[in-house]
Order: sequence, then C-alpha cells, then structure tokens
Amino acid sequence: MVFYPPRSVPPLSIIPDDVAICDFMLSDEHGRYPLHKSPDPFTCGLTGKSYSWLEVKERVDCLSRALASEFNWSPNKGTEWDKVAACFLVNTIDTLTLFWAIHRLGGVATPANAAYSASELTYQLKDSKASALFTCLPLLGTALKAAGQAGIPKNRIYIVDLPSEFVCGAKVPPHFRTLDQLILAGKSSPKVEQLRWSPGQGARTTAFVCYSSGTSGLPKGVMISHRNVIANATQICTFEKTFRPAVQEGHQNTPFSEVALGLLPQSHIYALVYTCHALPYRGDSVIVLPKFELKLFLNAIQRFHISILFLVPPIIITMLRNKDLLKEYDLSSVTSIFTGAAPLGAETSREVQDMFPRWAIRQGYGLTETATVVCATLPTDIWFGSSGNVLPGVEMRIISPDGKEILKYDTPGELLVRSPSVVLGYLRNEKATKETFQDGWIHTGDEAMIRLGPQKTEHVWIVDRIKELIKVKGLQVAPAELESHLLEHSMVADCAVIGVPDEAAGEIPKAFVVKSPSAQPDDAAATEALKKHVEDHKARHKWLKGGVQFVDIIPKSPSGKILRRLLKDQEREARKKAGSKLYIFTLTTLPCARQVKFEIVRAFSRVDTRVSTPIGCRE
Repeated sequence: MVFYPPRSVPPLSIIPDDVAICDFMLSDEHGRYPLHKSPDPFTCGLTGKSYSWLEVKERVDCLSRALASEFNWSPNKGTEWDKVAACFLVNTIDTLTLFWAIHRLGGVATPANAAYSASELTYQLKDSKASALFTCLPLLGTALKAAGQAGIPKNRIYIVDLPSEFVCGAKVPPHFRTLDQLILAGKSSPKVEQLRWSPGQGARTTAFVCYSSGTSGLPKGVMISHRNVIANATQICTFEKTFRPAVQEGHQNTPFSEVALGLLPQSHIYALVYTCHALPYRGDSVIVLPKFELKLFLNAIQRFHISILFLVPPIIITMLRNKDLLKEYDLSSVTSIFTGAAPLGAETSREVQDMFPRWAIRQGYGLTETATVVCATLPTDIWFGSSGNVLPGVEMRIISPDGKEILKYDTPGELLVRSPSVVLGYLRNEKATKETFQDGWIHTGDEAMIRLGPQKTEHVWIVDRIKELIKVKGLQVAPAELESHLLEHSMVADCAVIGVPDEAAGEIPKAFVVKSPSAQPDDAAATEALKKHVEDHKARHKWLKGGVQFVDIIPKSPSGKILRRLLKDQEREARKKAGSKLYIFTLTTLPCARQVKFEIVRAFSRVDTRVSTPIGCRE
C-alpha cells in the first residue's frame, strides 16, 4: 500500500533535470521569488552584515572565475569528480557563495562537520578525494593536520572570513589566501563560460557529497545531485504554500516573507537544503549564527525579529531548562518552530506549547539519503509526536520484517520512500547502495507507522531506528519512547536508553542520565525515583531493569542524534571488566576445577557473545 500527500496539498510541478543549483537559485527563470524583490538571503547574527541577492550573484561569479584560474577548472571539461573541494567551516554568510561558485564550475562541494576531529576530517578528505580545503580560523589547526595526512598542500587551503568578534580579533596568517581575496582577484580573471547541460544531466551530476553518520561503522559519502536539492526545495515550498499567506498582514502591496534562524550546521543536510536553499528561494531571509550559545541565540531572535526557529530537540530541551532566562528576552516575533534530525516527544512538545501558546510546533522527518524532508506537520494539522504528512512528490510504504506490505494503520514496520529527492547512492560503496536503494525505493532503516490523525489525515510516526530497537523477551522497546518519558522528570536534564544483555530476557533497557540542577545528590534515591517514574506509566517489559547510570554528558552528533553505539561500546567494555573480575573470584573460591571451567565460560558468555565454545582449563 502506497501512502501519498493529503489531497489539500497541491501537486508538485515538473522538476528541471538540466539546471545546476547555482542557476536555480540565482536566476528568476526557474520560478523563484524575484531576486530584486527578495530581502538579503543571509545576515550575520553577530554583526548584522549581509549581502543583497545581486551582490551574492556577483560574488559567486567572481569567486568562480578565481577558482577556475586557481585550480584550472572549467565548467564543461572533465567530470565533477575532477573538481572536488571540501568545506570545513562553522556557519558563515559566505558558505553558500562558496558552494554555488564550485557548482558554477561543475564541481562538487563536500561539507565537513565543524565538530570533526583531525582523523574524522582526514577520512572525509581521502574518501571524497578533495583537492582543496576551505576552512576558518577557529578550525585551522584541525584542518592543517587533516590536510597534511590527506596529501592536500598548504597552498590549497583557504580561509573563509569570520566576524572579528567571533575570532577575538585574530588575524589570518599571511601565507593563507582568504575567500574575500579570491573574490577580489576574480574580478580581473577571465570570464567563465556557462554550463551546457543536456537533458537529465542535472539528475546525474553530483553537487554535494555529505557524510551520513549512520548507526555503526565509518560514515558513508552520500552523492546528492543538483536535481535532488532542487526537487526538495520545490517540494518544501509547494507543501508550505498551503498555509503561507501571499502578502504581509496589513501591507497588501508587500509580498509575504519570513525571518528564519540559521543556527543548525550548514554542513548538515537539514540546514543545507531547508534553510540554505528552500527558504531563500521563496524570498525568506536567514539569520546566521556560527554556534549555539543560549544568550546569543535569544538575543538574535530579539534583535532581528526572527519568526521561525529551525531547531533540534537538544536545543529545545535547553530552552525548557532555562525558562527564567527566556523571560528576559522579547520572543514575541516567533510564530513557529520546526524541529528535525531526531524525534521530539509528545511530552516535550506539550511543555513547549504550555510555555508559548502562540507558537506552532512543527516536526519533520528526512534523511541525508532523501536530501532531505519527506514529511512534515502543517500548522493547521499538528499532532504532537507525529512527523506530519507526506510532502508532494513523495510516496511511502511500510513493510514487515519478512518483506510483506503492511496495509493497516497503527502497524509498525520499515519505512520505504520514493521521491525525486532520493539521492544517487553512496560514493564508491556499491554494496551499501544496492542494499539501501532497491527498485526506486530507499529502505530507510527506520521503523515507522501510518496513523490517522485527529483531522482524518494520514500522519507518519517514526518509532526508532530498527537497529536500535531493544528486544525484551521478543517484545520491541523503542529507546526514543523511554527517553521522551524520562525527560518529563524534573531530575533529568538529558538522557539516552540502550539495550543491555540479559540471560532471561535477551535484552533489557538501561538509562544513561544527566542530572538537572534540581536533582537530589543521592544517586541511589534518584535511581529509584526514575525507575518508579517509568514503572508507573509503562508496560513491564519497558521498565529500566538494566539500571540507571548517571553521566556528565550524552554523546550526540552535531545534529542532536544520540550516538548509542558509543554508549553500547562503553557498556560492553564495562561488562568485560566485570567479567574478568568474576573470573578471578571463581578461580580462587571454587574447589572443583571442572566447576571453575564452567563458571569461567558462563561469566565470559554473559559479557562477550563471541565466546560460544568452552575455553580450556587445566585440571
């Protein structure tokens, strides 16, 4: 059974397949909000500095000319894989100028997360085969180390300028060239010929290689075509036409536009497509912040009258834990928030709504591999906990573990998606590509179900990653459900739940908890209180029989996804150590050598599933 968008959502227009992203964004020929009427697309949230659309267009042209001369790149010669540049940056107002200049030459931009270590960045540089690296002063040390290991020479490392306030007045070392210097040089460089693409070339040509964190193993390079980005920007704009007014309230001659928060990493698919392409394309302006600091974030909302906040759940939870501070700022301009990248529980949504009754609390779902949003809530059809309705041009199916089609509502299974935004595949990883992309459908690896909402529309509910579901005596427990419930408790600032081995049940849930400032210092009493909080509201198989462990921080990706595999690795190591202690204990206290042998096998089998045969023991 295939699930489609609500009937109230207009159909998707034809998506061009012979247009580059830079031309789609910088020309009025492809249906965008007229350039000369659009507000400045990106404004620095620290200084207020911005460029008009016409200035951005000129800067892209000059930068592409400079890069063509610098790298000997030509728009219509070679393939995109001959022209790969890595961008290791915090958020800046020039990031998209850089991306579009690379695209103008038919090249590939591979954005790297600003939180990467040198080894993580090295892996991406080598895997993408980037020949140049653009970075910024705060990340220069890491960039130099990674570039050295990846074989990128120093004269191919460039600095993107940041506000003096952010870098504490630090100056760019003299032997590095900056983006502004390249743009200046480009003014006197030879003009670059226009891209000449045949039909279908935009659908085949990679624009971005973004690295998907996944749940295990090394990140995979996701090949995102020009048409993928254009398609999703168009899908978002079409979907949101259903509730966006045509003109500003009280100003009939002023077309409607919004001021949006640009805080989430521009290297992440969520911000890259939604806030950096869809919003400017339709005439909105984005206030760019280089990092999250609560007071800086609140001040930007107040100063720039931001109306829509694009967030992830950890930021929302931080806001809820600092309600008194929020009251010190004027947040009256905000009309809605949109959250993604990780599930936002219904309980947390209600808490936000209680604090800000006027806000529309929207949630969406997507993947790097779907570039990006495939479903979202409408302000007129919000159902807390739901990821909303299917976007135009998107089709969804739910299948059971044995591959059978699920035909009923409220029945979980793996979510499959088909959309013009579904990407080309994984870079140099044919095996993973074949496993994930089958017959035009992407197997998301997420357990989901379709539910009929209060307004009788079909809503997508994401249960959890299939690989992260906890199996207790054959019954499935979604970590996200328990985490959302624990976050309701006043003693919990943050938390994560994983499954730990159990002889009788197979697995049982264990919680890792960061205490809130109001939590009692007695760990034993706090543990019992949290266990009771779950037992009072959840079925027995969901109880925290694996225990509660208090930690200083929950490991997360920059987009807010809990890195459960790190917690599982830590738990596995702790159990190995506990097992070795038991080995010594049984060896020294049990009189029978055969019994010693049995106890050793049993102890090690509990902590390491690789032990499946008896180990030797001398009589």
